[in-house]
Amino acid sequence: MSERSIETRRGIKCRVREAGRGAPLVFLHGAGGLFPQEPLLDVLAERFHVFAPLWPGFGAEPGEEQLEDMLDFALHGWDVVEALGLERPALVGHSMGGMIAAEMAALNNAGIEKLALVAPAGVWLDAHPIPDLFAMTPFELPGYLFADAKAGEKLLTAGLDLSSNEALRGFMVGNARRLGTAGKILFPVPNRRFSKRAYRVSAKTLICWGEQDRLIPPVYAEAWQRLIAGSEIARFAGAGHMITVEQPRALGDAIAKFIA
Repeated sequence: MSERSIETRRGIKCRVREAGRGAPLVFLHGAGGLFPQEPLLDVLAERFHVFAPLWPGFGAEPGEEQLEDMLDFALHGWDVVEALGLERPALVGHSMGGMIAAEMAALNNAGIEKLALVAPAGVWLDAHPIPDLFAMTPFELPGYLFADAKAGEKLLTAGLDLSSNEALRGFMVGNARRLGTAGKILFPVPNRRFSKRAYRVSAKTLICWGEQDRLIPPVYAEAWQRLIAGSEIARFAGAGHMITVEQPRALGDAIAKFIA
């Protein structure tokens, strides 16, 4: 994928990965940012012109101080769409990115025709509380994020040996800024009352969930379906919360079929 810098009307600069040809599709990443390799984007780029912007706080550029609450994040998402010169793109969001994508769809219900939410945060069920991501150590994260925790650990740490104090320190420092930005909408619980605005979502919506998701349990798929009228659910075996890297082909094909 190629990468370029854009600047929004608000003056926030951000990097955008781009690949493929066809109808525009915007992918919004989760609290972990974008990995060096994102196989889901490669699959989607076979059918669409894919744009994957980095949220402020996740790249080298500054700007996260301008995003203070959910409205800021949702408006920034639309500012990015505008800066890219897109009209009514398909919108795909994973985890935190799904949370923001849903808010964008509620805020501007004429701006999106198709919406795919991949294990989105943003809804809370008292009977099924979501674990506190911000209280986890790097050693705990893979077990919550991946169906295969050992493979997930390698991907999450990019092969770093976290038994080394220096490597662990580097990982923690790099992660602190990302989580600091994400915490504005995810901490202490990922609930910004989207349920009160869900009635405004008119885009055709696909809700995707890994059957072994231990961060946001699969029972949340039905909760989202109840909130968004006419939405559909797609489930994926052998995948946890990071379904985007554990089952990229199955997920990408399902999204492509839904959007086409």
